[in-house]
Amino acid sequence: MVMKSEVYDQSVCIMNSVAYRYYIERQNIAEISQDLRVSKSTVSRLLKRAVNEGVVEFLIAEPFAACIELEKKLAKRYGLKSVSVVPVRGPESRQSAEPTKKRVALEGARYLQRIVKDGDMLGFTWGGTMYYLIQYLNPCRKVNANVITLHGSIAACDEKLSVKSLVRCAAMAFGGKHFSLSADGLAESREQYLKTVGDAECRRILSMLKYVNVSVSGTGAFYPNVDSLLASSGYLKPQEMKELIERGVCCDFLLRFINRDGEECESSLKDRTLSIALDTYRKIPCKILVASGSRKAHAVCSLLKGHLVTTLIIDSYLAEALSKM
Repeated sequence: MVMKSEVYDQSVCIMNSVAYRYYIERQNIAEISQDLRVSKSTVSRLLKRAVNEGVVEFLIAEPFAACIELEKKLAKRYGLKSVSVVPVRGPESRQSAEPTKKRVALEGARYLQRIVKDGDMLGFTWGGTMYYLIQYLNPCRKVNANVITLHGSIAACDEKLSVKSLVRCAAMAFGGKHFSLSADGLAESREQYLKTVGDAECRRILSMLKYVNVSVSGTGAFYPNVDSLLASSGYLKPQEMKELIERGVCCDFLLRFINRDGEECESSLKDRTLSIALDTYRKIPCKILVASGSRKAHAVCSLLKGHLVTTLIIDSYLAEALSKM
């Protein structure tokens, strides 16, 4: 005997046909409804039934699915607002480093332009990743946001990587004004530093740092191996490099040198560095860190410990390394 409830069941063949037409042949619900001579609401119910009964299964291919899991894991572990993990195929190598950096920088640019709004004050640091990120900013998406350097200049660095050049390019992309600290990022002496910050124009720019509400930065690694432009550009003297290593430096960040606990190293450079203070930086609501390569895992970990990051944009190599620490 046929059960009364079965009288109202839809055909399994119709369900299969609806699912195939919708997911494989890419027909829309209206087309399926017309072809099979059933209502649109019936098509919707059959699509839902196909999923519930396992006729249709959804799969996000690797390495993309793994990246989603890494994002959730890292966000929960470090209490981050947002984590973006860029999938990278194949083994990590020296040859893959630059393409990976560019892909991460692109994600950083797209994220930044999604969240920036009129009236924002954006703080930028220098570096290779920042250079690519700013090159990827879409000039068609203008907002009235101003841009400011978070530290002084680095005379020894490549001009295209200088923070003054980068903020000028960023301001052109966004359409706002730009402000720069033109004095050297590292003074020769404490006396020279005090003279610099006593200058009226320098004081004016420094006073604006407290209004930064979105920051974007990269980081250089000093542990376990050195991978930092500051170390290779002539910015540091040999004795300064030696001192930092003895003080347990893990990374550079905002021209400041950070230990494994996320605090600034007590070195002779600390009181000569023209840069936003870490306590001021921590108060910025949105602190975006963009980095790539597993070699920077310890560097990024130290910044996370120091509460210097709210949004993390990295590649899957680096994310895997962080997840295992």
